[in-house]
Amino acid sequence: MEKSIFTRIMEGEIPAKVEYEDEQVIVIHDIAPKARVHLLIIPRKPIATLMDVTPEDLPLIGHIHQVAQTLAKKLELPGFRLINNCGKEGGQEVFHIHYHFLAGFTE
Repeated sequence: MEKSIFTRIMEGEIPAKVEYEDEQVIVIHDIAPKARVHLLIIPRKPIATLMDVTPEDLPLIGHIHQVAQTLAKKLELPGFRLINNCGKEGGQEVFHIHYHFLAGFTE
């Protein structure tokens, strides 16, 4: 199976601007931001889609939500969106589960 772009970033093959990382996730800046703040929260464990999450993965999914809270506090954001696209028909382009953390929308 071919490595995803996210796996290649985590392995140092492709550069990325890292905002946060720990033993379970890495958070990088999106290269095509859709808001003033657009980060990608990516688990180190390669899970293809949200539909592939198992009961054993639920602590990891909870950790992702805790990381979103940490980012909001660190960046002093009063609100944010946390989005996961699931499957091709759901708009998913990279089949390594990830969450878009977006904030700072302007009208």
